[in-house]
Amino acid sequence: MAAGASRPKAVLFLCAFNSVRSPMAAALLAQMAGEGMTVASAGVRKDILDPFAMAAMLEAGIDITAHEPRTIEELEDLEGLDFDLIVTLSPEAHHTALALTHRIGAAVEYWPTADPTATEGNREQRLDAYRSVRDQLTARIRARFF
Repeated sequence: MAAGASRPKAVLFLCAFNSVRSPMAAALLAQMAGEGMTVASAGVRKDILDPFAMAAMLEAGIDITAHEPRTIEELEDLEGLDFDLIVTLSPEAHHTALALTHRIGAAVEYWPTADPTATEGNREQRLDAYRSVRDQLTARIRARFF
């Protein structure tokens, strides 16, 4: 665990669309943390779950195919925003999370994470970009929480 960092009980991963980075990060942390931590993900806006994100996670033995992308507003309406920590993965998400802190008591951490959807090339080249994001998130999660 990172020096000086506490282990939160509830973590929200927030990105632009909740279709690639945040569901990947949430699934990775949920698998590593087990039952001891509440983990969720949301987006500033939402899109459909990205098939390359699903494929990259399946390669790591994690099935995110049932994930339903949702916005931060939908999450708040359905479950509330009872999180100790919000980890933002894109600039837009970071600004949104900071705006929330005036009414919820969550800490906010910014983990700049590349958007693999911008990668062009053949299927394998594109999938490599998603694998890279998955592996970077795995390393960052291990360093921060374990």
